[in-house]
Amino acid sequence: MELEQDEFRHYELTKLIIGASIEVAKELGCGFLENVYENALALAVRQKGLVAQQQVPLTLRFRGVVVGNYVADMIIEDKVLVELKCVPRILPEHIAQTINYLHATGLDVGLLINFQHKKIQWKRLYRGNRECEP
Repeated sequence: MELEQDEFRHYELTKLIIGASIEVAKELGCGFLENVYENALALAVRQKGLVAQQQVPLTLRFRGVVVGNYVADMIIEDKVLVELKCVPRILPEHIAQTINYLHATGLDVGLLINFQHKKIQWKRLYRGNRECEP
């Protein structure tokens, strides 16, 4: 099986973030609001020596004019965007949101992490994955 060049970009970093997310889920359990998991994950990755920005403002421009403002949950090491959820299941719109945030930031790799259940659900996403519905 042939893999695309981006298949494992920032693999070690995303592995650390996923590991920290698992630690958070094990220690806190499920049922809290998203911001609780965000704060706990930020603490966990910082304790691993990583730089974590929270609630990062994103500005989308079209022809030099601001056409949208968004807020990413986290950006870690200026390399990986992390979008957190506390929902029954990850939906296509959550995936699309994360990929759109990647386009807005210019980052290549994102993690979509859901803390709703005992075991986290996560998806590793790439900026090139964006597809629009017909």
